[in-house]
Amino acid sequence: MGAELVSRVACAVQGGLQGLLLREPLLDDLAFLQLAERLRDVMKEGWFGIHDRAHLAFGSHADALHLGFRSLAATEARRVVGADVTLGVSDHANDGPDHLVDADYRTFGPIHATPSKAGVLEPVGFEGLGAACAAHPLPTWALGGLNPEHARGVRTAGAQGVAVLRGILGDPDPAGSAHAYRTAWDESA
Repeated sequence: MGAELVSRVACAVQGGLQGLLLREPLLDDLAFLQLAERLRDVMKEGWFGIHDRAHLAFGSHADALHLGFRSLAATEARRVVGADVTLGVSDHANDGPDHLVDADYRTFGPIHATPSKAGVLEPVGFEGLGAACAAHPLPTWALGGLNPEHARGVRTAGAQGVAVLRGILGDPDPAGSAHAYRTAWDESA
């Protein structure tokens, strides 16, 4: 899977992908670091983050550490990575603001229905995204069932961008899909 993922990310970068968050919970630390090194090379000009593994933030040369609901609290992770690593958190409608302390950005969702949250979290739509952006000034990236045509709604709600997985890396043409998202975002300004 590593070679295929690296190839798909390289194609997406050619199409305009600006950032990548590596989340491979089933890999052991060594395999994770090896994959991170290959992806960091592909993302030379872009933003590269890792999910959940604070202890690997420096070894992976990550720009950011992203924390999910099973991760360390942001205040604890900040002690591990210090001030030089950007710290992000996953945020949902019922989470409350405490977990945002010490974070530099957040992802918020799901905006629309998505298979990974089916039966777990209800979609909040652009209205819920707007309420979250208004309630807390933390830079926010929207996620959950978003397509390029949703860019205007995300921007209007106050978010700084769109985070996707299947929409780019799950597409048969990752370069074309990354380009479509990038163009839609730029045109929504």
